[in-house]
Amino acid sequence: MKTGVAGIGAAAWRRGAGVAGTAVGVLAAGAAVGVAVERLTVGRGMRRKARLALDSTGPYGTLRGRPGTAVAEDGTPLYYEVDEPAAAPAARGGVAGFLGRRPAAPPLTVVFSHGYCLGQDSWHFQRAALREAGVRAVFWDQRSHGRSGRAPAATPVSIDLLGRDLKAVVDAAAPEGPLVLVGHSMGGMTTMALAAQYPELIAERVVGAAFVGTSSGRLSDVTYGLPATGMNVLRRTVLPGAFKLMSVQTELVEKGRRATADLLAGIIRRYSFGSPKDVDPAVARFCERLIEATPVDVVAAFYPAFGEHDKLAALAAFEDVPVLVLAGEKDLITPASHSETIAEALPDAADLVVVPGAGHLVMLERPELVRTHVAALLESATAAAAARRPAARRTGR
Repeated sequence: MKTGVAGIGAAAWRRGAGVAGTAVGVLAAGAAVGVAVERLTVGRGMRRKARLALDSTGPYGTLRGRPGTAVAEDGTPLYYEVDEPAAAPAARGGVAGFLGRRPAAPPLTVVFSHGYCLGQDSWHFQRAALREAGVRAVFWDQRSHGRSGRAPAATPVSIDLLGRDLKAVVDAAAPEGPLVLVGHSMGGMTTMALAAQYPELIAERVVGAAFVGTSSGRLSDVTYGLPATGMNVLRRTVLPGAFKLMSVQTELVEKGRRATADLLAGIIRRYSFGSPKDVDPAVARFCERLIEATPVDVVAAFYPAFGEHDKLAALAAFEDVPVLVLAGEKDLITPASHSETIAEALPDAADLVVVPGAGHLVMLERPELVRTHVAALLESATAAAAARRPAARRTGR
């Protein structure tokens, strides 16, 4: 093993919160002080024009593949896109060369699952790299995110449900052939839920996996960079009311989010990147757009599922395949210690990479480094897929 948010708007304090409520207010406000002060030197109108300019010219999130729709168990349409490999010269080595030889067996497919409040376009850089390498890849939007349909209000969100959604996408977009599963944050949890419920799929078809900035559980211990005591009070006294408001007064909260977009943009950057000032402004704005596009009632509906997430035992399904566990050193959402826990559960399979200075959206903040490690994973997975073929032929598969 190698070692290498939804924004909380103005707090709605309820009568009786008293001193505890006031203390939490100070803590929550403290998270935004730095970004607010930073913006005092630039006019709001100028910042708005800059955002509009970046929106109109930014190339990120523009890659499109062959569209398809899988149907979840409750009828929710799950949108996905497939990037098919182009013919590659036989002389090319590695993953591209393997796929370019067009073996009789189905090609390896890499399935990407995105994180909370994001969408399939958050994999922009990795998608571009795999196109260049000629790798078959599937990108999908989790329920109620991106281009996927809104889930019925009566369907409670759970990580297990997301795992079954992923199974529906795999069945529709990659029904045969070896698989590599790549998940970021909530997407990594979705992958674990798939393994917990469909271990035979992992054993028979998965030849590699990547867990990027994710967690196997104990997310209720995360403090998001705030003092633990204050965060615990925040969870007990403020968040339940805030999420209820987001669910029943959605339009009102959306208006508030739009009105405070400038301040929230700074908070998003702080929690997305380890070194926000070093990130390309177009990339940072792209990240903001992804999060802004997630309706606040979806934010509220998904959040409770993370406290119930516990899939450490499910990781055993990946102990016989190469696994990349990658995290940003300064990740405040799913701290690097959670990735270390995942790697410790897979001592013989996992390659742990902690990226110095990077935050939660490490695949956007350090795309070249992520590309290098994903390429290495695919090399190992390709070899694993090739090794499985003779055994599959002997058993008649």
